[in-house]
Amino acid sequence: MATKIGMMDSAYFVGRSEILSWINSTLHLNLSKVEEACSGAVHCQLMDAAHPGMVPMHKVNFDAKSEYEMIQNFKVLQDVFNKLKITKHIEVSKLVKGRPLDNLEFMQWMKRYCDSVNGGVSQSYNALERRETSKGGKEASKKGTTSHSSAKGSTAASRPQVSQNARKNEASANSGNQAAHVSQPPSHGITAYDEQITTLKLSIDSLEKERDFYFAKLRDIEILCQSPEIENLPVVGAIRKILYAVDDDASVVAEAQVMLSAHQKETISHSSPISEVLSDEKLSLDTQKRKNIINLDVDVAGITTLSPRQRVTDASDVHCSGSPLMTY
Repeated sequence: MATKIGMMDSAYFVGRSEILSWINSTLHLNLSKVEEACSGAVHCQLMDAAHPGMVPMHKVNFDAKSEYEMIQNFKVLQDVFNKLKITKHIEVSKLVKGRPLDNLEFMQWMKRYCDSVNGGVSQSYNALERRETSKGGKEASKKGTTSHSSAKGSTAASRPQVSQNARKNEASANSGNQAAHVSQPPSHGITAYDEQITTLKLSIDSLEKERDFYFAKLRDIEILCQSPEIENLPVVGAIRKILYAVDDDASVVAEAQVMLSAHQKETISHSSPISEVLSDEKLSLDTQKRKNIINLDVDVAGITTLSPRQRVTDASDVHCSGSPLMTY
């Protein structure tokens, strides 16, 4: 489904000209820029074209100028998404500002979605009739109709003018050519400049989005380093040194690595108190064992030095005491 397409999908590589041609032919409008649809009214009617009768067109405002009025249109669009269980997130705060790149991306998604529903927008959809119930819909329809009629009229009027020019050229070729050159406006140069300006705007928007993304990541790292549980760790200190470095110098990373290496060496050289206690206990146990062995050797030596009379006396003492070790 179009609701789950990724940023590398072919839908996001559709050009502005194709998007504008699709909008104008589907809704009988005359948009010259994609960002002119930032009010959200066009998006609502495109969803109405894909799902006839699903959008309450009487709530849509084609004459929305302020951000508040535009947000109301996007609320209508969000309600339609909820009814259809579409999970696409609408970045209203970016769209209402009229940024070209954001509006282009969302309109590319809209085209992909509308094309995927029942094979595209129905040919029987009457965009003008559906738009009449909307606020400012009649004015938008008039602009679209006037532009189409003027385009047809200019095409039809150009034919007799061409024939008339041909007759004039037959009469005076040199004067006719000079007049034609003078009367032609430099439209090609203006169009080229407009395309360059639009390309630069899209490039700036893309760079701003990338900048905001990486800045948010750095801010998350900074907040994590300020946590009381880890803020005193050496690795956090090294990260802060890199994070707050003013100059773009590679020596900052080297200094951070030196900080970590110095801490590792210090940790190895100083053993923990637990290991010291364990070593003291082991030493005391070894000392006690040695004392026991020495005492045993002394007792054995004392017994061997007794005379036979002393041994018999000791034995009789044991016998008289009723020791179970003596048998009769």
